[in-house]
Amino acid sequence: MLSRLTRTLSLIILLTCSTVCSAAGAPFDGSLAPMLQRVLPAVVNIRTVIRITDVNTLLDIQKQQQQNAPNNAGQTPVPDKYTSVASGVIVDANNGYILTNAHPLIDAQTVIVTLSDGRHFNAKVLGLDKPSDVALIQIKAKNLTALPMSDSNKLKVGDFVAAIGSPFNLSQSVTSGIVSALGRTTLGIENFENFIQTDAPINPGNSGGAMVDIQGTLVGINTAILAPSRGSVGIGFAIPINMAKSIMQQLVQFGNVKRGLLGIGAQDLTPDLASGFNTTATNGAAVTFVMPESPAQRAGMQVGDIITAINGSAVKNGSDVVNTIGFLRVDSRASIDFLRGSKKISINVVLIDPAKRKEEVEKSDPFLFGVAVKDFTMQSPVHGNVNGIIVLAVDEETNAWNADLRVSDIITSANQQKVTNVAQLQAIAAKADKTLVLNVLRGPLAVFLVLNKET
Repeated sequence: MLSRLTRTLSLIILLTCSTVCSAAGAPFDGSLAPMLQRVLPAVVNIRTVIRITDVNTLLDIQKQQQQNAPNNAGQTPVPDKYTSVASGVIVDANNGYILTNAHPLIDAQTVIVTLSDGRHFNAKVLGLDKPSDVALIQIKAKNLTALPMSDSNKLKVGDFVAAIGSPFNLSQSVTSGIVSALGRTTLGIENFENFIQTDAPINPGNSGGAMVDIQGTLVGINTAILAPSRGSVGIGFAIPINMAKSIMQQLVQFGNVKRGLLGIGAQDLTPDLASGFNTTATNGAAVTFVMPESPAQRAGMQVGDIITAINGSAVKNGSDVVNTIGFLRVDSRASIDFLRGSKKISINVVLIDPAKRKEEVEKSDPFLFGVAVKDFTMQSPVHGNVNGIIVLAVDEETNAWNADLRVSDIITSANQQKVTNVAQLQAIAAKADKTLVLNVLRGPLAVFLVLNKET
């Protein structure tokens, strides 16, 4: 009886899948083979020789050597290079363009691409973008097969997908599953995140490989897994192809992604926050800060404004703001719609170069640029009653940092004038010519620091 019931349920499930797939306009005969025969020639293996430039990598290699051969620990020389394996997708057969991830190519000395037919080619890195983890490489080869790109914005949770790549150097490996979630953010994997989540197993070596839909069109670039160990537990992430395509276009044209600066911070508009703001908006991003001397400040944006759209596209949360602005180049124009209370406001801003803004702000405050301070009082057994300014943060590679000003220093005088608050310190710094001499308390000691204005 149980066996008959099991067979009956299996038949119902198979019939249901066939009905659903056909209704979706994608007839499914029980095999992905016909689709994969068209797709697999476009997915390549990428082998890179990486120059070791950081201490952490050296320590990881030493740890692996010790685990693999504990008796020889300390005797085996640590190499200055290592080989990395990744995957890629041919997206333009005429030009030999291959999309992949950026992280396997950082510090790469050589990049070798192996096609599905066994041919090997040296590849040229046309550009890579670390914040989005997208890279574009090129090979000079004939008879290439490219994958057509889909519109990843049309993906839905539950859509069938396949992940193709070279996990653990096993070329042309295919796993399948469904779209588990869309718009995954705040994972800490990349600076710009809008991941497709899938339960199709993605493993080391899959990075840069293809995520395709059931029609065999490219919907994403496999990038990362969430797992307690190196193996897959069914939580993988891919960069939506719309995002990767946007990056690719800039890499082709400019060789880099030169992002423009708007100059705000934003967070999700939650129901509680919407209630606190007394707004009827249910989606959007609340502005948390506005950067001085930024396009946002000059256009009149304020903390508490609720962004609802950018360039005509609805903003659902803070990540939408980060990702939309993050892929606009310097000097791009952005149209921003937001709410201030019940009032609807629209502005047009031109994004600026972050480096140029930094230079301008640094010129206006050469001594204290990059230093966060606040008024401070304390009763010290060594220094007595102290009224001064405590240093909360110091950016590296600034005049203050180079002069050895550090966090927790207490500034008590500037150019031999006593200072008890930030306003006094700023006034003296503004009048200083070439140097600013600070007297600071550092624990039980007191020292003079000389900040020089760079010319």
